[in-house]
Amino acid sequence: MIVRDVYLNKIIQLKDTYELVKVITGVRRSGKSTLLLLFHKYLLEQGVPESSIIFINFEDFGYRELYNPANLHDYISKRLALNGKTYILLDEIQIVDEWEKVVNSLRINKNNDIFITGSNASLLSGKLATLLSGRYIELRIYPLSFREYLTFNCLEAKDKSDSFSDYMISGGLPALAALPDQNNIKSNYLSDVVNTIIVKDIASHWQVRDIDLLNKLIGFLSSNIGKLTNASNLAGFLTSIGTKTSSETVDNYLRLLEEGFIFLKALRYNLYGKYFMKTNSKYYIVDLGLRNAIIGSSGYDYGSSLENIIFLELLRRGYTVYTGQFKDWEVDFVAKRKNEQLYIQVTASVADENTLNRELRSLKAITDNHPKYILTMDKLPYDDFDGIKGINIIDFLLETHPIN
Repeated sequence: MIVRDVYLNKIIQLKDTYELVKVITGVRRSGKSTLLLLFHKYLLEQGVPESSIIFINFEDFGYRELYNPANLHDYISKRLALNGKTYILLDEIQIVDEWEKVVNSLRINKNNDIFITGSNASLLSGKLATLLSGRYIELRIYPLSFREYLTFNCLEAKDKSDSFSDYMISGGLPALAALPDQNNIKSNYLSDVVNTIIVKDIASHWQVRDIDLLNKLIGFLSSNIGKLTNASNLAGFLTSIGTKTSSETVDNYLRLLEEGFIFLKALRYNLYGKYFMKTNSKYYIVDLGLRNAIIGSSGYDYGSSLENIIFLELLRRGYTVYTGQFKDWEVDFVAKRKNEQLYIQVTASVADENTLNRELRSLKAITDNHPKYILTMDKLPYDDFDGIKGINIIDFLLETHPIN
């Protein structure tokens, strides 16, 4: 197993915070189970006895009797350390009925340090939020960053341009690194992941009746990542192509796609009036490999793919990310982290003067002192446009020219 240090260090920092249930979330096959295994290994290396660790992967059919909440509670209770701490690691726990009650009951014991994972956002809503009432912390796992992609595939930084092109096509699901390229094995794997997310994490979990509508909505969003839209417009489009629906239904399905972590929503923020706009948001997909599995190469769009990669990278670095509106002009991203705020435009190239001026226009109009950036694939001969920094996208992703 290749260690993803960023996430492992985060989970290690949360060790022994008994008052909090650690909830590890993320799209299916993004590495949540591997992270728990790595943390298990770390505990053993730190001298924690195996008897003080309870690790259950609920996708292992051997644990099927524990799908019953009473059986699960009895199983864990009998294995708690008689003296001292017990580390309880529960993988894909959403499979268990009424698992929230089990976790809350175990949390009451101050010697239990609980870590759970799941592949849909219902872990953080409804019963869990009610029962725990602020006594949990989320750690969101994303597919591989470009830097991690190079490590997982044993690639050198000197090959980064070609590797980046491959990354944009295949995406960053960790298991791809171990699969051969021939016979469409990787593309078949990605298609299987998409189908599993749709069937298990969305349709079955939420008892979706209209799978055809769900698939058409997924296809449309995948083909239009980074474009402003809303439920009413989407309902109108779907109806126009023969799938009659309502904005209320589309709005519910959009929420489910977010719940399954396959699409991420960027709210629209009015920078002039300092408020969130109620109409139109942008949707980005959690992994470009999944997008390409959904729509195929015919729907590939270089510019929107670059924007999607930057959006995800900002989230990985702990920013809350919005799309900005300043009067009549759009700002691709407004990124906030603690007391830090950034404005970012993403474009394939600014070699054309008209393109450069268009990208600079909205940034120059903003009169506050927060840093402003243009991220581009160009190898820039200079990196300053009247106080607005230009950074090569690959350099930014590898942090050889970081935003700060």
